[in-house]
Amino acid sequence: MSSRPTQLLARGVGLALMLAAGTAGAATLDTVKQRGTLNCGVNQGLLGFGLADDNGKWAGFDVDFCRAVATAVLGDPDKVTYVPLSATDRFDALKSGKIDLLSRNSTWTLGREADLGINFAAVTYYDGQGFMVRRASGKTSALDLDGATVCVQTGTTTEPNFIDFFTTNNMKYTEVASATVAETAENYKSGKCDVVTSDVSQLYAEKAGLPDPAESIILPDVISKEPLGPAVRADDPQWRLIVQWVAFALINAAELGVASDRIDEARASKKPEVARLVGTDGDFGTKLGLSNDWAINVVAKVGNYGEIYERNLGVDSKLGIPRGLNQLWSRGGIQYAPPIR
Repeated sequence: MSSRPTQLLARGVGLALMLAAGTAGAATLDTVKQRGTLNCGVNQGLLGFGLADDNGKWAGFDVDFCRAVATAVLGDPDKVTYVPLSATDRFDALKSGKIDLLSRNSTWTLGREADLGINFAAVTYYDGQGFMVRRASGKTSALDLDGATVCVQTGTTTEPNFIDFFTTNNMKYTEVASATVAETAENYKSGKCDVVTSDVSQLYAEKAGLPDPAESIILPDVISKEPLGPAVRADDPQWRLIVQWVAFALINAAELGVASDRIDEARASKKPEVARLVGTDGDFGTKLGLSNDWAINVVAKVGNYGEIYERNLGVDSKLGIPRGLNQLWSRGGIQYAPPIR
């Protein structure tokens, strides 16, 4: 049995740790508010996810998530400073405090969370690794690629995944490694490799950038799970909660039929789950350190999950990627968010 002084000491230490965690959690939120802009790490240039046009205007699925978080915290989707990052420097930029949020088609893995001092907040895009080859090669399966020269980007899960696949299937390969998406695509375009491997969504983007996209095909094989999502520093629980629930709010809004062109209807809704999303029922914004109407403001200014997906990756985009696993759970996919209650 422990003594009373020991119990009091333990309680004191526990309280100190809780207070310290609360202070750390508030740090990023306070910093972003004081700065007046969200520093968001994005891809250096990947069509559909993060790409700046000739005028420096950024667009993409991950870019829109930056805008959604900025709206939730600052009330304005344009209060974002975009920081383009390579696959090799993205996590260092997050850990060092150069960015507040990493929204850069990054795969959630145990190793990254355990080793890097970061946390992934949610899965915003369910992806998997595939292969793209020239149609004239006659290849129809990844198992046909024995002896191939393979273009791959370093600093990603893609590289060890493809090596594991070839090794497991007793297939030989020659690797052509690149540091960026652009270099990988250029190597394939110039004929330095027979095949390029990456997340299937990235292959769609690279294919769209070829002189004649029809000359290449994406093989049907998917060799890995690639749950992509935003990441934050691990010592910041409140900030992680905010980023997490921005993602969940986007998905819940899509499920409830709350869209950017139906905001007035949502505000007038008597449905309890819509009222909680809108902020007229409960104090769920206050619990996060945000205004109570943060979620409906995000949908009004950025759209719900479905709107964001379709304009950047789906039917309204240059890529036309089928929703697949990224369809709502109620429509045959696996996108699912906890309820706001």
